[in-house]
Amino acid sequence: MPDSQQGKIVTPQASPPAQPELRSSRTEMVASALSVIWLVAVAAYIFVAPEGVGTLGLVMTLMMVFLPIAVIWVAVTTLRSVQELRAEAARLQSTVETMRATWVQSQVQPSVEKKLEEIERSARTTETVLATFTSRRDTSLAAGGERKPALAGRPATVDDQPALALGTPAEDLRPPLSIADFVRALQFPESPEDKEGFRALRLALEDRKVAKLIRAAQDVLTLLAQEGIYMDDLKPDRARPELWRSFAEGARGGAVSGLGGIRDRSSLALTAGRMREDPVFRDAAHHFLRTFDKTFAEFEKNASDAELIALADSRTARAFMLFGRVAGVFD
Repeated sequence: MPDSQQGKIVTPQASPPAQPELRSSRTEMVASALSVIWLVAVAAYIFVAPEGVGTLGLVMTLMMVFLPIAVIWVAVTTLRSVQELRAEAARLQSTVETMRATWVQSQVQPSVEKKLEEIERSARTTETVLATFTSRRDTSLAAGGERKPALAGRPATVDDQPALALGTPAEDLRPPLSIADFVRALQFPESPEDKEGFRALRLALEDRKVAKLIRAAQDVLTLLAQEGIYMDDLKPDRARPELWRSFAEGARGGAVSGLGGIRDRSSLALTAGRMREDPVFRDAAHHFLRTFDKTFAEFEKNASDAELIALADSRTARAFMLFGRVAGVFD
């Protein structure tokens, strides 16, 4: 299983105010210009006014000179205060967003890290168990009786050492993977103590066709775990076996829309966003969809309706439903 990577939460940053000092200087320049124009106009009036103006006339003249100027600079001061308040509001909003992102990270990150650590421990245990059993013969294969193969194309055999031509690949000497082991392998081991799950996974990895699907599923399940999406948390709608058989025969779009049983909006949105932004994630998803499609077409030919339903409940099938909904396979 590939190494898990710790998810990152991007802290939002508020955009800085749009040059408040420049706006203030422009406002003051306009106010100064208006004041000068007003003083020039009043001076011109005084020079052309008739002589002999009394005290009341002097007071009115002074008010006429300074009152408009005072109003202009009061407006300038008010505008400057408004700009400072807006800049302070922007800073406060940025601080609140930073505090919110920090709180969300402190709430979500521990649980994500805990699940990722569990996946890493499970991966290490899987590798250890597989290495331990590589040299051991699977006793269940010698129990006798006919085994129905998981994939069409290879006949079942009960002989421990079938007579094959010299130079035949070693994997052709092995009995074909059974449907029960195939379905159990796609579910993956439930815990480090799940011996039956590890046994089925080892057998599946010895089959080249199934191993491709297993590795593709491991990749996407690990990538989904980085987003906090786990298949055990998803409860898809159960589709009829006829829909699965139609899909295996090539039906797409609305004819098999019932297979897209994942309704969790958060998981769908996170998956869709990651596919848009991360090319590695997108390539892994499309590779998984292609591999599942090809392998399932062979599995369906030998599987009964009950076995199709069992496969649909596996973690791999749920990942297929999730990616299929996001990629538009069922639209």
